[in-house]
Parts: sequence; structure tokens; C-alpha cells
Amino acid sequence: MIKELLVILIASSLVNNVVLSQFLGLCPFLGVSRKTGTATGMGVAVIFVITLASAVAGAIYQFILLPFDIAYLQTIVFILVIAALVQFVEMFLKKFIPGLYQSLGVYLPLITTNCAVLGVALTNVQKNYGILTGVVNGFATAAGFTISIIILAGIREKMAYNDIPESFQGMPIVLVTAGLMAIAFCGFSGLL
Repeated sequence: MIKELLVILIASSLVNNVVLSQFLGLCPFLGVSRKTGTATGMGVAVIFVITLASAVAGAIYQFILLPFDIAYLQTIVFILVIAALVQFVEMFLKKFIPGLYQSLGVYLPLITTNCAVLGVALTNVQKNYGILTGVVNGFATAAGFTISIIILAGIREKMAYNDIPESFQGMPIVLVTAGLMAIAFCGFSGLL
């Protein structure tokens, strides 16, 4: 059991990185990765939401949707669970960490529509993960998202001091950098 959880942890965070391998969650990945502090805050928020959403969605799926034979409602139920969790995170940050709340701006509510969050919940169901395995998968996926966004933010901070050709300035160089990161993360496929 421990070995299986460790494999899921490594696979979901590095080998099958949600942003760089599956290309889910690109909007906050590209939008919030200007500063490492903001990227770290977004990463922590995503870790919280995805991990908790995996636990709640898994429990609802196993104890409500399956027994009542209404598993076809899983997508709608998962979206509602995710929206409620994001509202909770938004209220918490607004009250206790207003600086981070302001710096995340519009990208915090976008976690609700972040396809990576819904993708994890649906992946847990498709792979028949139990609640514990689903939570580990969710945490690892969110950790992979956080690793990716912090690396990109660090690179973008360093790029501000470089002489970049005018045609590559702005989003083009960010997309080239993200593409190179995706290629680099392909090297982790040999781990498993």
C-alpha cells in the first residue's frame, strides 16, 4: 500500500505533471507566474482546494452517488464541491491574508473553473481510487502544479533582467519557456 501511494505521489507530481504533461490549469499557470510570492500563494491555495476536493468528491462518489446509482451526476456534483471549496478559500484569504488575496486577483475565483481541479476528481473516479488514494493523487497533482508555477515564476523574474528580442517579449517568451519546461519534465518519465 505504501509503495503504491509513493508511486502515485511521484507519478502525479513529476511524471504526469498536470500542467506540463496534461496541459490542464494553464490559465492560472501563465497568469499568476509573474512573481514567486504570488505563485507560491496560488500553489498553496490549489494544494488546499485539490486535496480537499479529492477527499470530499471521493466520499460523495463512494457513499452517495454509487449506492443511489446516480454516478452519472458526478461532474455536476464535483463542480459544486469545487466551487464551494474555492469560495471558502477566497473568504479565508480575504479575511486573514488580504495582501495575497489582492495579488491573486481574478485568478483566485478561476480555481473554480480550473480544469485541473475537476480533472483530478474525475481521474480519481476513472482509476477507481479509494478515498485515501484519491487524496494522495490530489495532493501530488497539486504539488506538481505548485512546483511548475514556482519554477516558471522564478524563471520569469530572471527574464526581466535579460535582453529579449522585441518579438518574443511578453507572453511569447513565457510560452517558449513553458514548452522547454514541459520537455525537461519529460525526463522524469524514466523514474517509473
